[in-house]
Amino acid sequence: MSLSVSPAISRIEAPPISEAMTWVRPGARNRALLDLCQAVPSYAPAEALQAEIAGLARDPAVHLYTDIHGIPELRGALARHMAADYRGHIDPENVSITSGCNQAFCAAIMAVAQRGDNVVLPVPYYFNHQMWLDMLGVEKRVVAAFAEGRAYPLPEEMAAVIDDSTRAIVLCSPNNPTGAIYPPHVIEGFYDLAKTHGIALIIDETYKDFRASPEPLHGLFARPDWRDTFVQLYSFSKVFAMTGYRAGSIIAGAKVLAEAEKILDCIAICAPQISQRAALFGLANLADWKRGKQRLMETRRGALLAAFNNPRLAYTLISSGAYFAYVKHPFSKLAAKSVAMRLAGEHDVLCLPGSMFGPDQDSYLRFAFANSPAEDMPVLVERLIESQY
Repeated sequence: MSLSVSPAISRIEAPPISEAMTWVRPGARNRALLDLCQAVPSYAPAEALQAEIAGLARDPAVHLYTDIHGIPELRGALARHMAADYRGHIDPENVSITSGCNQAFCAAIMAVAQRGDNVVLPVPYYFNHQMWLDMLGVEKRVVAAFAEGRAYPLPEEMAAVIDDSTRAIVLCSPNNPTGAIYPPHVIEGFYDLAKTHGIALIIDETYKDFRASPEPLHGLFARPDWRDTFVQLYSFSKVFAMTGYRAGSIIAGAKVLAEAEKILDCIAICAPQISQRAALFGLANLADWKRGKQRLMETRRGALLAAFNNPRLAYTLISSGAYFAYVKHPFSKLAAKSVAMRLAGEHDVLCLPGSMFGPDQDSYLRFAFANSPAEDMPVLVERLIESQY
């Protein structure tokens, strides 16, 4: 008799990034691959951070567990950072450090929802959010994330699908996969909607450091009752180019964090202490380095916008922003996955099909343009034009 596996997990498709990597033909290319598949900084961490990590590795205390919610110094530093960035009020007790933002999402969802419940989220959505909800048996209620003239969902459209089994609204801003940044008044509207229904508003703000304006993304942390409704998820991975160290956070009220603590203890006990110490060093010492990388990303986005302004190009840029561009392909009779596989196999461009980000997305592709230097953007467009024939 063969080993059986969980039907709840086996029915879920393989991780999209892993699948996309199989589309590249090793040794078949005579030119460099443009890898626009996964959002990984193309540069190394700051030299000062690398030196700090090397020193930390020699400290015996760093090899031990920390408190489940993280080291007090990092919790306090992140609370101060977020309070300043959002012009609000956050206590260290509102902060939980996690092993990356994906773990933060998993813990936050498990803290508020169970099998048979539903959450509402815009489509296209981040595929790992969808995968976790499916594993838990939590239903997805989706609304369109963009329409003519806007690249964000509307609270009134979400209100139409909320019922007594809804436990959360899930947003991602700046958005993965579209790159769009939701306007503050729209986020405020989602907060009011969630508060009215007594459900959580969970926002993944992994890319909040890569916004063009220094103005806060929203004013939720300035509301005196934010702890009753708002759950913010964050990652140190992109801002400090330390994706492999797995350091993220949940900022929420005591009720959510008390439940998240149980979940985190069972999954990893705590985030790696060396990663927490590295994040703490980054918050304290790398503000100038971070601003330089913000400018670099804006330069890359500007180069992308300029390259797409090409009259020969039949691909349409729908939205772009922090790290990502969402593009409509011109092949009405082809599924997005077929287009993406062909781009990888024949035109040396690796990207993800929109179908990996939810229903009704077969006309779109996601390009993680932050992976490539500005000079690659015209090359990308030329290869897309090449694929049109």
